[in-house]
Amino acid sequence: MQKNYNKLIRDRIPEIIINAGEEPEIKKLSQKEFKIELKKKVLEEARELLRAESKEEIENEIVDIRELLDWLIKEFKISPYSIRNKKLKKNKERGSFTKKLFLVKTKLSKARK
Repeated sequence: MQKNYNKLIRDRIPEIIINAGEEPEIKKLSQKEFKIELKKKVLEEARELLRAESKEEIENEIVDIRELLDWLIKEFKISPYSIRNKKLKKNKERGSFTKKLFLVKTKLSKARK
């Protein structure tokens, strides 16, 4: 039986698959492909975070997402200082999430009708 994955994996996954008695088919990605797959993997891990329920599951998904973000920062040659400054700027302009606000809907105010 064959199962297709077509996704970015951690470096030791082929070894783990072999030790489980299966034969992995592995492809080495180009830099361009790697950058694309990193972004896709962030989405995959974010979906897993959404399904996570226990503190441990949530921590594990955060670890995965953080590592992927670190790799994106490295691959796109983004300065951690740039990230920090943009975060501060965005928080100043648009706020953070400390108030835990949830937008339900909007409608035109009487003044704009």
